Amino acid sequence: MFRDLREFLGKLEQEGQLVYFHDEILPEPDIRAIQRGSQDIGSTGPAVIIDNVKGYKGKKLAVNVHGSWANHAIMMGMDKNTNLKDQFYELADRWDSYPGELKWVKDAPCQEVVIEKDINLYEILPLFRINKNDAGFYLSKASIVTKDPEDPDNVDKENVGTYRVQVQGPDTVAMQGLAFHDVAIHLKKAEEKNQPLPIAICLGVDPMLTFMASTPLNYNQSEYKYAAAINGIPMELTKCIGYDLDVPAGAEIVLEGEIIPRKRVCEGPFGEFPGSYSGTRKQVEIKIKRVTHRKDPIFENLYLGRPWTEIDTLLGLNTCVPLYKQLKETMPEVKAVNALYQHGLTVIIATDQRFGGYAKSVAMRLATTPHGISYAKNIILVDGDVDPFDLNQVMWAFSTRIRGSQDVIVVPGTPGMPLDPASEPPGMGVKVIIDATTPMAPERVLREVKMVEKVDKAEYYQKIIADLHSQIK
Repeated sequence: MFRDLREFLGKLEQEGQLVYFHDEILPEPDIRAIQRGSQDIGSTGPAVIIDNVKGYKGKKLAVNVHGSWANHAIMMGMDKNTNLKDQFYELADRWDSYPGELKWVKDAPCQEVVIEKDINLYEILPLFRINKNDAGFYLSKASIVTKDPEDPDNVDKENVGTYRVQVQGPDTVAMQGLAFHDVAIHLKKAEEKNQPLPIAICLGVDPMLTFMASTPLNYNQSEYKYAAAINGIPMELTKCIGYDLDVPAGAEIVLEGEIIPRKRVCEGPFGEFPGSYSGTRKQVEIKIKRVTHRKDPIFENLYLGRPWTEIDTLLGLNTCVPLYKQLKETMPEVKAVNALYQHGLTVIIATDQRFGGYAKSVAMRLATTPHGISYAKNIILVDGDVDPFDLNQVMWAFSTRIRGSQDVIVVPGTPGMPLDPASEPPGMGVKVIIDATTPMAPERVLREVKMVEKVDKAEYYQKIIADLHSQIK
């Protein structure tokens, strides 16, 4: 598999999923236009290396690395044409191999160059506004490392998360960490003692770590160990130079610093994953004390805005699988979970039914999971033989199974996701449960209707015909 970003980019190039853009461009609006354009190609869109940004001579920028399902399949070691459902089940299978192995190395590539004086992020990084009305330059694809101040030797509580970071000065940044994020737990413990919280902002890491840093795991589950487990190879780490933090040895760039205790600064607005600007909030300030990077580093950033964008692919299956696993623990009838849409603001669950009304209970269980409690505001249930990743099948169930008076439930006054523009006030929401499953006893069935059955061997011949089709293209 891939130990770092460079190995993955090499594989993408080999598979025809990486292009180089050598023409001189302006930081704005050209970079975001390239990001948006490469994303809009769709499920086969390539990653792009940009190496000629005016004002940043010699700087390399990687975009759209996770921006297509083809790239996602390659990250998983699968054929780039693997369909979404098969990728889901492959990831679900590997999920159970946790924990993976960690390996600490010396002389790590991420520390080939060390900058400790006159730090100027505006010169080190090819910065640009991701959307034109952003308040400033954002690092949108950082893997951010902090430790539990009360249990610093417990690597399972060392958090690697993805949070938006706004550059506010040559050596200062602001970061959003919401109350339900693990970093908020670490920060609360540090601020209770009025102590700075050491932090490492890692840019350009291996694709599986970026994937896991965006995943809603339990507090004591290690993103590093999950990345190693799913990758099937040890996760190589090294210690920060100035802090007792573990960072990926192959990272392109690491910003070492401290969250200043009990200080908040204005941050935002920022074009967020629901496709809307978030507004301005008071967020923590971070003082950067040291920058380390590889020779000839590659700055990786991510476009997010009006979906579908790279963040939707990045947050897709790693939102689906944890929810699926959590439901499956007590409800084995659940067959698959599609939470691809805006980090699970809408979730589609395929489930068999144990008895009448069972599907609605599955929805209520989802609404109490650590992620679902704030995110899952629209929950759609379909039968177990419906593919929740095939919207044609979902809309068929939606069109033919729903009885409005019985199958649509609205629960007001529930937790919400503050970045959701429909959350009013921010952080509060409404759960909508839509049951598009077939009623069963003891629920009364008003009409006896026999549904058309699946055609035997259709999938077998589908593969043969697709093969024949590919040969004449």
